[in-house]
Amino acid sequence: MPITVGQDNAKARKTLSVNGKSISYYSIPAATEAGFGDFSKLPAALKVVLENMLRFEDGGFSVSTDDIKAFAEWGANGGKNPREIAYRPARVLMQDFTGVPAVVDLAAMRDGIVGLKGSAAKINPLVPVDLVIDHSVMIDEFGNPRAFQMNVDREYERNMERYQFLKWGQNAFNNFRVVPPGTGICHQVNLEYLAQTVWTDTDQNGEEVAYPDTLVGTDSHTTMVNGAAVLGWGVGGIEAEAAMLGQPISMLIPEVIGFELTGEMVEGTTGTDLVLKVVEMLRAKGVVGKFVEFYGEGLDRLPLADRATIANMAPEYGATCGFFPIDDETLRYLRNTGRDEDRIALVEAYAKENGFWRGADYAPVYTDTLSLDMSSIVPAISGPKRPQDYVPLTNAKAAFRQEMEETFKRPMGKEVAVKGEDYTMESGKVVIASITSCTNTSNPYVMIGAGLVARKAAALGLDRKPWVKTSLAPGSQVVSAYLEAAGLQEDLDKVGFNLVGYGCTTCIGNSGPIQQEISEAIAEGDLVATSVLSGNRNFEGRISPDVRANYLASPPLVVAYALAGTMDINLASDPIAQDKDGNDVYLKDIWPSTQEVAELVEQTVTREAFQSKYADVFKGDEKWQAVETTDAETYDWPATSTYIQNPPYFQGMGTEPGTISNIEGAKVLAVLGDMVTTDHISPAGSFATTTPAGQYLLERQVQPREFNSYGSRRGNHEIMMRGTFANIRIKNEMLDGVEGGYTKGPDGEQTSIYEASMAHQANGTPLVVFGGEQYGAGSSRDWAAKGTALLGVKAVIAESFERIHRSNLVGMGVIPFEFTAGDTRKSLGLTGEETVSISGLDTIQPLQEVPCSITFADGSVKEITLKCRIDTAPEIEYIEHGGVLHYVLRNLAKS
Repeated sequence: MPITVGQDNAKARKTLSVNGKSISYYSIPAATEAGFGDFSKLPAALKVVLENMLRFEDGGFSVSTDDIKAFAEWGANGGKNPREIAYRPARVLMQDFTGVPAVVDLAAMRDGIVGLKGSAAKINPLVPVDLVIDHSVMIDEFGNPRAFQMNVDREYERNMERYQFLKWGQNAFNNFRVVPPGTGICHQVNLEYLAQTVWTDTDQNGEEVAYPDTLVGTDSHTTMVNGAAVLGWGVGGIEAEAAMLGQPISMLIPEVIGFELTGEMVEGTTGTDLVLKVVEMLRAKGVVGKFVEFYGEGLDRLPLADRATIANMAPEYGATCGFFPIDDETLRYLRNTGRDEDRIALVEAYAKENGFWRGADYAPVYTDTLSLDMSSIVPAISGPKRPQDYVPLTNAKAAFRQEMEETFKRPMGKEVAVKGEDYTMESGKVVIASITSCTNTSNPYVMIGAGLVARKAAALGLDRKPWVKTSLAPGSQVVSAYLEAAGLQEDLDKVGFNLVGYGCTTCIGNSGPIQQEISEAIAEGDLVATSVLSGNRNFEGRISPDVRANYLASPPLVVAYALAGTMDINLASDPIAQDKDGNDVYLKDIWPSTQEVAELVEQTVTREAFQSKYADVFKGDEKWQAVETTDAETYDWPATSTYIQNPPYFQGMGTEPGTISNIEGAKVLAVLGDMVTTDHISPAGSFATTTPAGQYLLERQVQPREFNSYGSRRGNHEIMMRGTFANIRIKNEMLDGVEGGYTKGPDGEQTSIYEASMAHQANGTPLVVFGGEQYGAGSSRDWAAKGTALLGVKAVIAESFERIHRSNLVGMGVIPFEFTAGDTRKSLGLTGEETVSISGLDTIQPLQEVPCSITFADGSVKEITLKCRIDTAPEIEYIEHGGVLHYVLRNLAKS
């Protein structure tokens, strides 16, 4: 399907000649000459958005001349001009945890449009969509040569219903491709293969057009590809579905923070150490809702693999994205990863012609700046609960002991016997050490480094401690290719880091069970067990129900901590273990030099390896090829499925939208604290038989061994409603000292949040949720908003919201509000016994302040003012329709 662009905007449309071939493009310098304004000092990240405006201007796409001129005003105003614009990404990226519910929604929309007397064929992606199955493999087996195959077999056993459904979607929808299980993690596959930096397509006139590669993804770490100068960020599945169906993304022209990198990394440090420092600095700076662009002479010595690691963790530092402009290193990476030479030539020519190239004279205007000398970076970890909790390795032991005293309030030194073993468990012991996640497994320097640590350790007779569950889950098959070529996989196997699968695994809570006897000892002693992973998130309750303290570290440090077996060690100076002769072994004895790593990367990470591993990326193995499905235009929902169910969103909806009503007499479902993440709101991991979700499955004769995870069951709204606000570590301040998904029901007694919600809905009572700062941080999962809506919550009132979750709430018809005038849940003394009414919604405007009346249990009333976080005019329409998908569906039916 050709792209539809503005009606041949002659003022900006030009022709570029590359390798004897002509191709059209929209020229930013030409737009300046045509009188739109001076764009020469715009950051490259913002020029990508500007080009999007030029390409769609004057074509009925809600893009006006004033929108384009606003970018010149941005530069003239010192990097600020929060004008609302309509942005259209070139493509959409999904993974299966968020992708399955998105495809469920599309299937349900086909049913819905038929109900509105429209054609099911109208429900089709209008832009290319790639879904990579990467979130489903769990680490049941580890530490032996059979681990990979056994985990793959279990993955198919657990997820066959989901895979049949995705194969149906691949057949039923245009512009929709599925990358099968066992291939890699979506962001790494995107970086290494799918992304092109400069995209090309034919327009409605049959002419080929070049433009920046852009995307949105249903995973917050979509930002990783910004390391290759591809502008992308995470959105909720709801917003992504709307983008697929031709709905523009409504956004404000962002501020762009310039992050200058100078100097170069010193011996003994890694790209992981660098990114953990960057996360700490940018969280302190405050960049939520902003672009961050990296610049400075330090980029001349920063490999693209390290850039991608920094870009990957944009959600952790709170930015919409962290962008690296096109330069010589971009071209080197594209060539080394097997991209077509004509494409590489186009990227260079286009970037230099259109002002996207970072050369020696690159000096744009930024809204604000900060700087980091990379020679100051030291080995570090982050934890135990947040990625921004940066800890230099030299201080790790002291910091852990301080956390034990101040955060976990437990003594050190308590030992508990482990049944059947000759060791004991105590707080601080590492029970999970996992090389996992696209964040670091995309980086050959840290992966080769980890292999060399394993080689040196194995040569000295060292091994993982017996209580440590070790795993290696690369983000692509290319990693295995170069580890094997270097002979390092054999060394990793010797210390327990056998291949367990190609997927996210531990990073998203699919760490699998630890040894039962160890789990029982942890519970018996109420101990603080720890995990160390090379991932991007370490939120409470995310990694494993047995682990309270989670630390992010580079892959070489993950291996080192597995050898040490405890967090209660100064890894920088204490002996890690003893060699086969009883001599102390220190980290310096097994740490590779920068030159050792670089030489092996040069020898083994080859263009041919990338071309070979991605040659049949959509084909899959025999198991995938054997998955059977139908070719029906609409989905035949299996009534007995506990994985895939027709959601209620579009059933019985009328052809016209409703109106926004004031909220009257709402009860409080939960009062939550600061940094309540989407993991807290909608966990992805395992769940127990005693939970509402577990009870639902038991009633349908599903045995606990087959429960799988919340993430894998996101195609079933019944499970996900029951799992909303059900994280085992969430704390509802309506209850004293209680962890987990509980609240007070209408009768005032403690009950599950799900059961309380059902009781309130049966009474016709609207609900609200109160929160603190950074409400909805973390993953872009749409179920955090979908579940909230299905529980009958009409409003979420917090001190501040993270970008994606706020948008998701609006997309599901739930209105976000922020406190004003210094009010907070604490200053107001909220206990959850209050009744809440919010007026002024029937005439609401974007970002309007509205009155809120809070009636306390003693009958007293407090009047406060709330800021309504419906940010744009289109969002008002979404709320009127009951959500963005309802809005799109009605418009498609009418067309």
